[in-house]
Amino acid sequence: MADTGEGKKEEAEYKRLHNFPLIRHTDMPEEMRVEAMELCVTACQKYATNNESAAKMIKETMDKQFGSSWHVVIGEGFGFAVTHEVKNLLYMFFGGRLGVCIWKCS
Repeated sequence: MADTGEGKKEEAEYKRLHNFPLIRHTDMPEEMRVEAMELCVTACQKYATNNESAAKMIKETMDKQFGSSWHVVIGEGFGFAVTHEVKNLLYMFFGGRLGVCIWKCS
């Protein structure tokens, strides 16, 4: 079996190498996409150990900037099927394994 210290070191190295946002799917306009992506990165870095707080920060900020009814899911190993308003969906990864999905529906 692998030593737990070695496993943590490998995970830290993986996160360091993949510390950039990777957009998997979006239909947002360019300006909204850039703002949402930067907001997601900021929230995930600020609340690295608390996905719920990061999601709350993203939702509240998106509600203020782009109108209400935004939804946010942050985590590892999830799938989704959502109904959303056209041009209001962003699905991205950050830090290697952390998935972030934000969408608007009213």
